[in-house]
Amino acid sequence: MRTAVLATIVFVLMPLTTVAQQTAAPAAGATAETNPVSNAVRRVVERQSKNMVAAVEAMPADKYSYRPTPGQMTFGHLVEHMVGANNFLCSKISGAAAPAEEKLSETDPKEKLVKALKASFDYCNQALAKVDDSNLGEEFTLFGGQKGTRASAMLTLASAFADHYGMAAMYLRLNGLLPPTARPKD
Repeated sequence: MRTAVLATIVFVLMPLTTVAQQTAAPAAGATAETNPVSNAVRRVVERQSKNMVAAVEAMPADKYSYRPTPGQMTFGHLVEHMVGANNFLCSKISGAAAPAEEKLSETDPKEKLVKALKASFDYCNQALAKVDDSNLGEEFTLFGGQKGTRASAMLTLASAFADHYGMAAMYLRLNGLLPPTARPKD
């Protein structure tokens, strides 16, 4: 149990640490990055979208109904949840209307769920392209009616990627498959 908790903590902090290194203070004589927070979030979306799409593609279609325990969501539900989270948070962060979504169900075919996940990342990339750091403190309503800032939505998006990928990786491993980031490099 302790190993699983430690692995989860490392997995959550690793992308954020990498982002911090990428946005560290410039070397002497270099100019500071104009929008370090927004640029960091865009880099996280780009990197994590590849991992998350590869993970959902790696799970066989007949395992989308798999759940480790009765209290956990199915793999298909996880994909459906990722799509909704991406569209909601990227809409809030960018101020752009969320895309009109076709109603998804955890029992939809793998192809439909994978296509929807890819579309949600395409939407996030497009919506976040124009975001800058000028209004990180702007407040709006997030999940469950709670107020939050644009900065908190950005942090939630980045940390949700780690949570969602960690779950997908666990589901893959429990089915004898290596998650994309655990596979040997070519």
